[in-house]
Amino acid sequence: MPIIRILPHPEYCPQGAEISAPAGTSICEALLDNKINIEHACDLSCACTTCHVIVREGFNSLNELDESEEDLLDRAWGLEPNSRLSCQAFLAQTDVTVEIPKYSINHAKENH
Repeated sequence: MPIIRILPHPEYCPQGAEISAPAGTSICEALLDNKINIEHACDLSCACTTCHVIVREGFNSLNELDESEEDLLDRAWGLEPNSRLSCQAFLAQTDVTVEIPKYSINHAKENH
């Protein structure tokens, strides 16, 4: 099973973390399943950018971006070339390292 390394984030994961998830699982699902409560205002339907992550390692192992994700990413805070919507980024067999950006476009936090 691939490992996801989450870099420290002051709110969601202050110490950083390492979690594992089966290939084919989205990064967002894996984080949520492991009590890292990243925002996901659209309930993983690729309709917002609140679950935006920056993939620091393993970017090329993830599935290809589709046009919907590319269009939405243009609105993400702190967009970088290796940005993904974590609800649309599915794990392969390779470990990945992700950074959760400090901010999102959400003005209010959701309680999912």
